[in-house]
Amino acid sequence: MIAALNQVVDAVEARLADDPSSQVDASALASRLGTTEHHLRRMFSSLAGMPLSEYGRRRRMSLAAAELVAGDDDLLTIAVRHGYGSTEAFGRAFRAVHGTSPADVRRDGGPLRTQPQVRFHLTVQGGTPMDTRIVDLPATRVVGHARRVRLVHEGVNPQIAEHVAAIAPEETARLRALNDTEPRGVLAVSADLDPDRAEGSELTYLHGVATTADPGGLDTIELEAGSWAVFRTDGPHPATLQTAWAATATDWFPSQPWRLRPGPEIVAMLAFDPVAATATCDLWLPVEPA
Repeated sequence: MIAALNQVVDAVEARLADDPSSQVDASALASRLGTTEHHLRRMFSSLAGMPLSEYGRRRRMSLAAAELVAGDDDLLTIAVRHGYGSTEAFGRAFRAVHGTSPADVRRDGGPLRTQPQVRFHLTVQGGTPMDTRIVDLPATRVVGHARRVRLVHEGVNPQIAEHVAAIAPEETARLRALNDTEPRGVLAVSADLDPDRAEGSELTYLHGVATTADPGGLDTIELEAGSWAVFRTDGPHPATLQTAWAATATDWFPSQPWRLRPGPEIVAMLAFDPVAATATCDLWLPVEPA
């Protein structure tokens, strides 16, 4: 996977050199590399710290800045070359990356926030082994209470915390009684996730349980039959869980014959100590053979 990601970077650079206004076709590139667009985007975002589309935008604006400083073309010519129909649209995109206007850069030569070309490397470290198992599940139903929220990578998600706090304890107990299949426990289900996992992007969050019943009156997410990688975490919550979530991309997937497939991502809360703020969880990620 590391070699594939570096080929993605090379493709971005080649496309920018050939036509700075064009975008990399992630779907075609993933097919050529023998993987899926879903897995490719998720791995790139997790390892680079930004979505593939954002990386392409930053690299484009870095090249545009170099042209402003060293070249003689007018602003409109540079804007059109990089895919913008007006100097105003180009200026907004340029300021979003560099924090200053194209005119100021042309006059003063900076300051600039250039995006270097990314290269991916696999570093082998003597870390703690990940407690992982592969589970094949039949088609499964998850029921509960859902809400649209924004993605938060670190710390407590205030929208999710508010949503869960509004669900009465007796309702959670009623849901728990419906849980008659894996995944076991009260579940935090994240569905309709942005493939790039961009901070602030919207997703559907469901607080509920897996069940073979059809109780009615509850929000429902249907899980397709397939394989799941299950990662056990134990420690301060949610920090330990979020660290493990990140480590699946940096440590586990690059060294395993599995890749992510589209589908919800699930956290099963097995035990929680509110006083110590610690928890034991199972993180369920939908996977398929790479």
